[in-house]
Amino acid sequence: MPAPQSGILPEGNSHALFVTAVIEGDSSQQEHMLRACSAVPEITDRIAAIDPAAGLVSTVAVGSDAWDRLIGEVRPAQLRPFRARSENGRSAPATAGDLLFHIRSERADLNYLVLREIVDSFSDNISVVEEVVGFRYLDSRDLTGFVDGTENPEGEERAEVALVGKEDPANEDGSYVSVQRYIHRLQEWEQLSVEQQESIIGRTKSDDVELGTDAKPPTAHISRVVIKEDGDELEILRHSMPYGNSQESGLLFIAYAKTPDNFDRMLDRMMHADKEGHYDHLMDYTQAVSGASFFAPSRNLLRKLTAVSRG
Repeated sequence: MPAPQSGILPEGNSHALFVTAVIEGDSSQQEHMLRACSAVPEITDRIAAIDPAAGLVSTVAVGSDAWDRLIGEVRPAQLRPFRARSENGRSAPATAGDLLFHIRSERADLNYLVLREIVDSFSDNISVVEEVVGFRYLDSRDLTGFVDGTENPEGEERAEVALVGKEDPANEDGSYVSVQRYIHRLQEWEQLSVEQQESIIGRTKSDDVELGTDAKPPTAHISRVVIKEDGDELEILRHSMPYGNSQESGLLFIAYAKTPDNFDRMLDRMMHADKEGHYDHLMDYTQAVSGASFFAPSRNLLRKLTAVSRG
């Protein structure tokens, strides 16, 4: 039976690493690269045994161009490059990314051990282009002060939302991954009143209650990303986390889904104004600086690809 990688379905952790890399090696390194990809779950399982209570999990995911270079077959039906958006000063750029490593647990030291061993296993065949250390902020809030991930599916619905099913049998239990890094303009944000902030988000700040229809403007973040079709809400499984240092801070957005279409629809409604001129006013206080799309194969497919490469 197919099995998803360990980092997709479990609830969030206190610490996470988000690492995007590009491939430097040529096609002669295909077998080595596939072996290194398939080793990520094994490395994670071994280091997780140091402290099972830490809940160490991980995901390795492959970008569209890299899939063709490394694998070439069993291509996920909807895998495609990240599509950049730009309108009236709002932008969501597409940036380089062949491989994604998402590592998370309750211990930052275990995350570090996994990352170091993964990067070493690739030798000189990859270059890291972005590495973000995420952390849980207060009671799972974004740095804006609002609870993040309220709309996430729960229980068995998490797998239904995040994992590819029988519609693409070769890639069953894999997941499409969308990643962006946002830099928040917190000084400007914090000059707003709580009421103004709540109007922009669409939820109350203290107790995370969605505003009523009359109080929630069509430009609120919730109004733009909660989309219903035929009575059903378009869903994604978010594992986003805040990050920050003395120079900049913001949100590392990451979402898993059985189709990339849901994320694309949400991002379009955030960045692009509709015919009434409505867009997501949260974008006036944050800026996306990276964007990439990937596919996380099931553990079984990772093992199968390695066996084929030996072949």
